[in-house]
Amino acid sequence: MEELKKKISFIVNGEQVSLEVDIRTSLLEVLRNELHLTGVKQGCGVGECGACTVLIDGEPIDSCIYLAVWADGKHITTIEGLAKNGKLSKVQEAYVDEGAIQCGFCTPGLVLTTTALVEKGEHLTDEEIKREISGHFCRCTGYQKIFAAVKKVLENK
Repeated sequence: MEELKKKISFIVNGEQVSLEVDIRTSLLEVLRNELHLTGVKQGCGVGECGACTVLIDGEPIDSCIYLAVWADGKHITTIEGLAKNGKLSKVQEAYVDEGAIQCGFCTPGLVLTTTALVEKGEHLTDEEIKREISGHFCRCTGYQKIFAAVKKVLENK
């Protein structure tokens, strides 16, 4: 059987990328295996845990169930793209300040989802914040510190 490949181009963390991919390959696989962006984590593989979250055109997306070919022409942000000139983003600082980092496996996805919330600029209630982060599994915490970090950065935008 002939392998089906397609040439795609997208911007990841401000850098133009062009490559040929198998049309069945997930964006997660391309980011980790081809571009070596290992801040994107492989968790469940079915879009349930949030560990593989990236921003595509500013929206949080589970990259494990998003085909790489769909990224053609898009702007992608991974956790590696948030810090600028060695300085953490405001969202990353809030997570550190609130102690919302334990093992760190879920942190990149949560930080990216929080970044999208901040960039939307909406005022969210406590229940709305909880709903927005509910797509992320964290086995180390009870989510209190994560919630505190999200609330802090949303209140101090």
